[in-house]
Amino acid sequence: MTSFAPDSIVLNRKLPLWYQVSQSLRASILGRSPHDPLRLPTEEQLAGHYGVSVLTMRQALKELEDEGLISRHRRRGTFIEPSARRGTPVRLLGSVDAIVAQQSGMTTELLDQGSTPLSGELSDYFPDLTEVATYHRLRGDERTGEPTNHARNYVRPELAERIGREDLLRWPMTKVLRDAVGVAIGRITDTVEARLADPETARLLQIPLLSPILHYTGVTYDEAGRVLDVAVIHYRGDRFSFTVTLDAH
Repeated sequence: MTSFAPDSIVLNRKLPLWYQVSQSLRASILGRSPHDPLRLPTEEQLAGHYGVSVLTMRQALKELEDEGLISRHRRRGTFIEPSARRGTPVRLLGSVDAIVAQQSGMTTELLDQGSTPLSGELSDYFPDLTEVATYHRLRGDERTGEPTNHARNYVRPELAERIGREDLLRWPMTKVLRDAVGVAIGRITDTVEARLADPETARLLQIPLLSPILHYTGVTYDEAGRVLDVAVIHYRGDRFSFTVTLDAH
């Protein structure tokens, strides 16, 4: 039987290995094609794939099992749960794969794309440009179809030329830039604020005007410190929680 093939990951030794592996595998699972097999490789095969011990791999799998994304069966193996609820927690622990996992596993509709002149705060992020490419996407729960967030991305024009529509419908922008465009991401800074839904957000997310929402801004930098993408995402406040885990070591 063919097994699901997860993406690879470059591990950061300053962060817990089990967490990085679980988030990378979570992103692969939530961003999988409908035609991908549900069976996962064995613990030993996954450990070899990620370059970690079997004990570390087992801890990563337990995290996904507790979340309901996978089920483990003695003698039969480990399987992806096709009906598992997608993308509820907004959880950050300093890895790019955590950001990818946070934004994966939802249905995506591309509302519009184009370009916009730079002004205000955006100009501070892109001081060498006069305009940037823009993408506006609406994401929904894969199981119920309920809208959960809408996102605007502001991307450097030279990168936008290499971004395909199918990539935008399947992956969050972080993964598109890293894996489809091939950009080396240096870091991402995140800001989350509590806000009230404006008319556009209320309409798109099907919530009452002035309902509480989570307003997320993520700024993606390359290894030279240049801004590649600014993401502004509005999450339904009744569908998401925000959790930050701090490593004590």
